[in-house]
Amino acid sequence: MLARDLHEDNRRSWNSATKAHNSHKGDQAAFLRSGGTTLFPEELELLGDIAGRRLVHLQCNAAQDTLSLAAAGADVTGVDISDEAISFATKLSEDSGIPATFVRSDVFDWLERTDSGRFDIAFSSYGAVNWLSDLTPWAAGIAKVLRPGGRFVVVEFHPIYGMINDDWQLADDYWMTGSEPVTWNDGVGDYVAESRNGLVPWGYEEGMAEVPDPAPCHMFSWGMSDVIGALLAAGLRLDVFREYPYSNGFAHGGNVLELPGRRFVPPADVPKFPLMYGIAVSRPA
Repeated sequence: MLARDLHEDNRRSWNSATKAHNSHKGDQAAFLRSGGTTLFPEELELLGDIAGRRLVHLQCNAAQDTLSLAAAGADVTGVDISDEAISFATKLSEDSGIPATFVRSDVFDWLERTDSGRFDIAFSSYGAVNWLSDLTPWAAGIAKVLRPGGRFVVVEFHPIYGMINDDWQLADDYWMTGSEPVTWNDGVGDYVAESRNGLVPWGYEEGMAEVPDPAPCHMFSWGMSDVIGALLAAGLRLDVFREYPYSNGFAHGGNVLELPGRRFVPPADVPKFPLMYGIAVSRPA
């Protein structure tokens, strides 16, 4: 069941956090104008050729990835619950000269009201699934908005990653909450400051020292069977499922090691486990 009151808390929390995140990123428009992209090889591989495709980026945040997709030739719509994120995205599109359409909406509301078969591709990535209070209408909505033969791609942090504390020790169960929320009273954190050049390859700036006016937020922990099961139950076909032993851009945990390409792994003495996964599903023709 959708927890819309909690979604509203999350909207307010993201409005505050987005200001801090973007304060570290300098002239993003110049980076995009110069041909820069914030996309990683994993999502590009799963997406394939997107030139000329109608693509919706669900939970697009402040649109750095959205505009990178548009620059690659897609006709892109970005959807996000945060007013601050969509306002920033709209201006970033104007300043970079990369056209895209942006909609401020709870993703569940947008999926419900959007016409069937409108998009060739739907996309979501990196810290999106854990904000979904119910996977069933999410997956059903994605299946609806895709045309027959259309694809959904998600590249996401692995739920096993959520079991590990900053010292790389097991701290939580794999199925931590399911559809029950975990509330963080200090709100969405400044993970951009934590990751620095991992998320700002064109040059991290100190920016805000903390998130202004933080508001509580609520997250949901879903296992792999929850995510894949919801997509299959919606009638989508599983084409690709991959797990990756590194984290793209996000440098979380003590003594994290950086590999080429802004990939981060645990210290050498920590057993290896998946930090990300990638899924590609399609709507049968």
